[in-house]
Amino acid sequence: MRIIYYPVPLVFVLLFLAACSQKQPKETPYYIDRAEELFQSVWSKYRVPQYGLFAEYYPNTYKPDLTYFQDSTHKAQETSYLWPMSGIFSAVNLLAECDPQKYAAYQDSMVMAVEKYYDNKRVPAGYQAYPVQFKKVDRYYDDNGLVGIDYIDAYFSSGKVAYLNKAKEVMTFIMSGWSDDWGGAVPWLEGYRDQKPACSNGKATVLSLKLYEATKDTMYLAQGKRFYNWMLGHLEDDSLHIIWNSWLTEKGEVQKHAYTYNTGTMIQSAVRLYKATGDKHYLNDAERLAEGSFAFYVKYTDNGVPYIKDLPWFVVVLFRGYQELYEVTGNSKYIDAIIASADWAWKHARDKAGLIYNDWTGNAEEADKPKWLLDESCMIELYTRIALIKGEVKK
Repeated sequence: MRIIYYPVPLVFVLLFLAACSQKQPKETPYYIDRAEELFQSVWSKYRVPQYGLFAEYYPNTYKPDLTYFQDSTHKAQETSYLWPMSGIFSAVNLLAECDPQKYAAYQDSMVMAVEKYYDNKRVPAGYQAYPVQFKKVDRYYDDNGLVGIDYIDAYFSSGKVAYLNKAKEVMTFIMSGWSDDWGGAVPWLEGYRDQKPACSNGKATVLSLKLYEATKDTMYLAQGKRFYNWMLGHLEDDSLHIIWNSWLTEKGEVQKHAYTYNTGTMIQSAVRLYKATGDKHYLNDAERLAEGSFAFYVKYTDNGVPYIKDLPWFVVVLFRGYQELYEVTGNSKYIDAIIASADWAWKHARDKAGLIYNDWTGNAEEADKPKWLLDESCMIELYTRIALIKGEVKK
């Protein structure tokens, strides 16, 4: 058989060789791309620049009743309360650990924002639930735990001792609420002794152990153990192995409301205690709580997608615990479920503004509803954490 060769023009050969010699563009990381895209969207849509603060909802014209207070409801104001705002601070801290040069200025902005909630007229100084420039309001121990954790994380990423000192100051405020009745612990709200909740004491545990990591001061380790032992002794369910919501001091009984983040803080604390002490029983605690919470909270849609019916921020706090456990054991079972759920949310549960629904399964009724700041900011943190796990970025 005769084979006929057709001459290829030299210009095409040269173009082909040039194309092969060019360095191909690196594929953009996946989860960090989501995190940064969502961060820029949240920063632009929620920020109230005249105050250096953030709106509770987008759009900011939406002013619903807010029910996460001791004294019934408050209406959303021009700027957000402390809890939702702290979600942005947490996200920025994690982004700053990944890219300090890019996010240092944002971190500085968040420090200026959180200091607007700082009340030093009451002793000891602490952070109130709404900016002091507008009015005097209550100070919650769980809110202060959030601020303390944000500050210690800001210290880890920036090395600024001022942030470490702020975290210590917050710990002083929290400990001012400690009482020895019912074995110890702190209440939810300054001036009230009606309950000792997991939210306040779990965050205090995490903060204490992070302060120990930063300072190696054994006072913080001992303090963390006191909070930790109280939490497991009073609020862990012996059969379900989850952490219930609160100890009701007036009744002397457990309030059996189940929220994911309460177990999340204890998993995180157990892992940190294991790393600090080498005591295997803490790792056993973490694995028991991880398996219990997974069995209790994780459900599946009809098409097999895992989901957890809880506030997204609560789920992200649970993920923090799962992530720290994974980093020790290598067992990805627990993180994989939440990652799959977050993947589904990105593709099927976003509105036309690119904001993510409260319901990650994609409830179409949420498409045109206003979006809460905390629901969005925690997703920035979650996608950044996944990017770290996947090796897209490094701390």
